[in-house]
Amino acid sequence: MQTVYVGLSGGVDSSVTAALLKEQGYDVVGVYMKNWSQDLPGMPCPWKEDYQDAKRVAVQLGIPFKMFDFQKEYRQKVVDYMIAEYQAGRTPNPDIMCNQEVKFKVFLEACLEDGADLIATGHYARVKNGSLLRATDDNKDQTYFLYRVTEEALKHTLFPLGEYAKPEVRKLAEKFGLVTATKKESMGICFVGKVGIKDFLTHELGKQETGNIVDAKGQRIGRHDGAIYYTIGQRHGLDVGGGLPYYVTGKDMSKNEVYVTTDLNDKKLWAAQLQLTDVHWINGAPEGGAKVQVRTRHRAPLVHATLKFDKGNVVLTLDDEIRATTPGQSTVLYDEQKVIGGGILV
Repeated sequence: MQTVYVGLSGGVDSSVTAALLKEQGYDVVGVYMKNWSQDLPGMPCPWKEDYQDAKRVAVQLGIPFKMFDFQKEYRQKVVDYMIAEYQAGRTPNPDIMCNQEVKFKVFLEACLEDGADLIATGHYARVKNGSLLRATDDNKDQTYFLYRVTEEALKHTLFPLGEYAKPEVRKLAEKFGLVTATKKESMGICFVGKVGIKDFLTHELGKQETGNIVDAKGQRIGRHDGAIYYTIGQRHGLDVGGGLPYYVTGKDMSKNEVYVTTDLNDKKLWAAQLQLTDVHWINGAPEGGAKVQVRTRHRAPLVHATLKFDKGNVVLTLDDEIRATTPGQSTVLYDEQKVIGGGILV
């Protein structure tokens, strides 16, 4: 009998994951990953509540339960990375880094060392022979967040929810009688729960220097409360009154300026070509000239593109232009159902 360590987060998805694997005859061990426990002003961290829910599920299922503390690794590899990227004027995705550095590296290694044959999480994705495949339910597919996982890690990973739609998972939770069956999904950044990114960055870095908001004609039309908070394509939070809505087209961190337009067809808002750096391939690189499908954000529609290599970077020529691509953002490449890999937008 194979032993599977399941990352129990205290949510419904990971709870059902553990229940399904137990039903399938695996020797299941539940593990709560303590990645973040710091309270922020007026916003207590919910980790104790999540830990208790995870523990209750383990008791209900009659499986052993452990807690692994990865706060140090998490701070260094995920939080510090995210803050540095924002300071550089880019828009990172901490959930992707969490999967790469914590869940499918540190957690996997700790589990294997502790006696596991495999690990499992509540992600909506599928894995087959060391390859990552999109989930059956396109609406819940989470492969965008998993593209930096290695082939070796995938060979030790199970994603039992990959074949299910979310409503089915809720029904399974009720069928199994799990205490988390009606628990709401946690949204927002993986480690700060209900805290917005602006509040988090302000807490970590202090109040930012205000600066000018400049329109397409070079006219100063307002003031921003910190260029670090703005991302390309953003419409809300500009506080520029009257007339048509403004969209962020760019920013200059050295000048502390944010650039905006009212023209949704502004060339700066659209990209026909993308350049990726820090590229990761799951099962080896494709050939230059390969036809791929591209996703620049979670749940964004897939766009067809042609791939070529240029001095270690990847250049994608898109069949259709994509709106609001942002430096620091991840772009994930697919070959139909299979995830090939991806990289960071320059």
